[in-house]
Amino acid sequence: MLLKQCIVAVLLLAVIGQTLNRSVIVTSYYANTSAYARNCENKARPKMHCNGRCQLMKKLRQEENKDKQNPERRNSYDEVLSSKSFFATTIEVYGIPSLEHVSGYRFNVPGPQPKYIFHPPGV
Repeated sequence: MLLKQCIVAVLLLAVIGQTLNRSVIVTSYYANTSAYARNCENKARPKMHCNGRCQLMKKLRQEENKDKQNPERRNSYDEVLSSKSFFATTIEVYGIPSLEHVSGYRFNVPGPQPKYIFHPPGV
């Protein structure tokens, strides 16, 4: 039982890590903005107010390149919400009536009317 729980935990962490890899990079940027600012490429241009965003973009591009190189790593959102093979399909074929069955003689004429109107029993 403990082995199953460990395997489930490892697989769950792997799936979450793969899904949230960009979020982890952005979170690390906001947590360590000063470290990113120290490695900033635009230190010579303080008017840009980069604060290490260039390093953040560089890391995000590296992750994107890894995703492009390895298509299995990419997040694919191909979800099948319904399958045509799951539902039974019926094809109704309506025949064209032959001319001998079509008659316009009693067209839109009501049928015989009942003599008495039904009333539910009284209490």
